[in-house]
Amino acid sequence: MVYSAPQLLVIAGVASGVGKTTITLGLLEAFRRRGLVVQAFKIGPDFIDPGFHELITGRPSHNLDGWMCGREHLIATVAREAADADLAIIEGVMGCFDGFDGSSEDGSTAQVAKWLAAPVVLVVDVKGQSRTAAAVVLGCERLDPALNVAAVIANRVGGDVHRRWVEDAIAATCRAVSVGAVRRDDLLTLPERHLGLVTAVEGTLTSALRARWAEIIETSIDLDQLLKIAVPLRENAPVRFAMQVAPTRARIGVARDAAFQFYYPENLERLRAAGADIVFWSPQAADTLPDVDGLYFGGGYPELYAHALSENERVRKTVRAFAEAGRPIYAECGGLMYLAEALEDLDEVSHPMVGVLPATVHMRPRKLSLGYTEVFFTADTPLGPAGTAARGHEFHYSTLGPVPDVVPRAWRLETRRGGGRTEGYVIGRTLMSYVHLHFASCPEMPRRFVDACTEIR
Repeated sequence: MVYSAPQLLVIAGVASGVGKTTITLGLLEAFRRRGLVVQAFKIGPDFIDPGFHELITGRPSHNLDGWMCGREHLIATVAREAADADLAIIEGVMGCFDGFDGSSEDGSTAQVAKWLAAPVVLVVDVKGQSRTAAAVVLGCERLDPALNVAAVIANRVGGDVHRRWVEDAIAATCRAVSVGAVRRDDLLTLPERHLGLVTAVEGTLTSALRARWAEIIETSIDLDQLLKIAVPLRENAPVRFAMQVAPTRARIGVARDAAFQFYYPENLERLRAAGADIVFWSPQAADTLPDVDGLYFGGGYPELYAHALSENERVRKTVRAFAEAGRPIYAECGGLMYLAEALEDLDEVSHPMVGVLPATVHMRPRKLSLGYTEVFFTADTPLGPAGTAARGHEFHYSTLGPVPDVVPRAWRLETRRGGGRTEGYVIGRTLMSYVHLHFASCPEMPRRFVDACTEIR
């Protein structure tokens, strides 16, 4: 079956942890096995789930974030990335209506579904309930009548009787139709750690597990009904922001291995569009730096690979010399941790790091920093001059020890909780921050970074 336009489905949950990621992955695998070209997307700033999406579909999964990137850009991203696909499956974030704060729909799954005029398939964890599941679905339908809650998947049902009770209650009470129910099965879970699922590059999603998921989804969910519920992307969707790759002006080394893997695909695409030749390399395994004009360190799990990163002393020294030579470096979250003086791991063992930032990163006591943030540049940086504004998010358990006052701060952060603080540490032409910036929130940033690298060349 080949469609003239990509069909859209949004997989939403009534809360975090109800199983929407495993349901989404199972659907991706099942539809792929049917011969459909499937494009996945992830709502919100998550880096881990898109990695699993890509592993199954063979296509990069892009983040859709209404708060960071805006409506027009979001719709254009779907139009561009799903143009040659039969089906676009969009995995939601947290609960269906959860996003920037508790009083608006900004950043939520519901916001994205309405912008795309796409039907929502609601995943409900029905363990320990039956008719109450219908009350939850009805509440989602009534909270925002403009949202098309079209279907329900009951997850973790206990047996045939339990399934029948849940489906009967939904049929008697709700507009949404039940398209299936998935039994409790420990094989459907993926291992987790302090920042979420163990990542796709670590091999947890085996071919056997994918086959098992597809089998369960095929026998538990009416896939034909889901395809009937899906709607095509509207014909007048904007197609701006096409990534036309410019002639190469600079080479940028992007750290990518098990320790550094959290990048928005669009950030890299926008760097290429600005004239960057992206060179991937591993700070753990490389003998030395690649021949590049600038470096980009994304987030990840440097705390889990602190020993290997520290043991590669030659690369650590080369990175530090690169920074001291005034070459541009942008490091976010895990990248900041690597460029610090030392990293104290979960066992409170201290590992020497690159030493550009004169401070130590601590993993204990664990302290979660999570949330959207607006960034207002107060100083010139490789990403842009003072006065630049951008959006991003923080998600980390580590804590940065005291940074000397003599180290310049690049920007002021404003969070959803109000108030703000200075952050973004600039030493020479190295910019280090805990914030993951989305370049679509300020399209000038990738061009500015390539400009800075070109000046060095």
